[in-house]
Amino acid sequence: MSETRKPPLWLSLVLFAFVGCLIMASVRIWKTDIHIILILGAVAAGIIGVLYLKNDYTSVERGIIDGIMSGMQACLILYTVGTLIGTWIVSGVVPSMIYYGLMVLRPSIFLFATLIICTISSLATGTSWGTSGTVGIALMGIASGLGIPAPLTAGIIISGAYCGDKMSPLSDTTNLAPAVSGTDIFQHVRAMCWTTLPTYAIVTVITLVLGIKYAGGNIDASKIEAMQSIMKAEFWINPLALIPPIAVICLSAMKKPALPSLWAGVFIAAGFAFYHGIDIKGMLNVMQNGYVSTVSKSIADAASNAEVLTKVLADNNISVAQDIAVKSAKNILELMQRGGLQSMNWTVSLILCAFAFGSVMESCGFMHAILEAILKPIKSVGGLITATLLSCAVCDLFLSDQYLSIAIPGRMFKPAYDAKGLHPRMLSRSLEDSGTLLSALVPWNTCGAYQAGVLDVPTFEYLPYAFLNYLNPLIAAFLTYMGIGIFWRGADGEPVKGGKTRPAELVD
Repeated sequence: MSETRKPPLWLSLVLFAFVGCLIMASVRIWKTDIHIILILGAVAAGIIGVLYLKNDYTSVERGIIDGIMSGMQACLILYTVGTLIGTWIVSGVVPSMIYYGLMVLRPSIFLFATLIICTISSLATGTSWGTSGTVGIALMGIASGLGIPAPLTAGIIISGAYCGDKMSPLSDTTNLAPAVSGTDIFQHVRAMCWTTLPTYAIVTVITLVLGIKYAGGNIDASKIEAMQSIMKAEFWINPLALIPPIAVICLSAMKKPALPSLWAGVFIAAGFAFYHGIDIKGMLNVMQNGYVSTVSKSIADAASNAEVLTKVLADNNISVAQDIAVKSAKNILELMQRGGLQSMNWTVSLILCAFAFGSVMESCGFMHAILEAILKPIKSVGGLITATLLSCAVCDLFLSDQYLSIAIPGRMFKPAYDAKGLHPRMLSRSLEDSGTLLSALVPWNTCGAYQAGVLDVPTFEYLPYAFLNYLNPLIAAFLTYMGIGIFWRGADGEPVKGGKTRPAELVD
């Protein structure tokens, strides 16, 4: 058998760039999903690896299987999250969080309130897209009435939506990053607090200062009233509905495993739903296929018939203008009609495809060649973190997808973090600090294209005001160079807080 060759750097870069170009074409020109492109990329890398580099096919196949298996925990959590979202909607958990969030709107703190509301919504649902496409649209309309510039409002909406998304245990990216890095979701969320909370504090101050300029405006309370009235007619709205997320947060603080903690949230929410009339068949269907709207769907469906619409509103004791009721119902319908185990299949299949491509690139040595070139000049922990942040940014630019901007750099940099003795949570944190947040600032990235389309503001116009998205990576790099929030891997794999160098007690 011929000796295995080491892939040259130029070949590794050409292969990576070729797949990146196909992904960009798939997203921007062909308007198709990128799953098959990733599979074809894995096939191309495998052919070159076996026929030209003389890798054993069995070892390449084993690498794919091992890589996919490393992502199985994330897939299990994502399926659990889909189930949890459905139960949290039908039981009134998510509607209550949004309902009470809308109550804090005041002219003098509109931008600040927008940041908080979008953060809460994304934290509750695990989706920045859903938040900006529903609550975000409503807030854009309110801002217009106050005379607040659309790009500024859109930037604040995106800042809040992506902050909640990256910190939510329900988010797919929040599950993907620790799976790639080799840690668990709660370690990951705790690690992100070190970089996200300081950034959020800065953005909060910015929104309060900017909001002073628009303190004299008047909010159209009818839009808020309509959303709250419809949600109250369809869901159980009560402060007690906040118990399930509080329970999950408490279990996280107690360092309990992710899956049992999330299922505890499912069962508590299901108990509330049963108490308020949902039968077993209905609950099982919600857990499997997601929540199907009732009141808001009836209002939206009756939009073209004034007589029927009047009756629907009267039957549900909703006394708001018909046109506002219809718009609000459509917003609620888009936000709430989601969840269920089946809703996660697209994301899970994309994760599997990304892991397959990354595993072939790794097992054939392509990633090692690229990583070796990147790491050659890097000596410090700050340099390693910065290189990770920049690599995620490059992937956001050239691969046009936030999942790949987490999965590919995660696979590339994991050996370097292990070699330095850093805890895996440092890698997972860096992947989200850059890969997740910067995706919304690239016009041809799926996230940037979506946000621009749904908020009707070009990406480059809202970019300067999406403060959290570009400040977070900068603060992450700065804190690392300052030796703040650095965690090393202990003897039993536990995180040990230290500085720029590994603590003396951990050095062999």
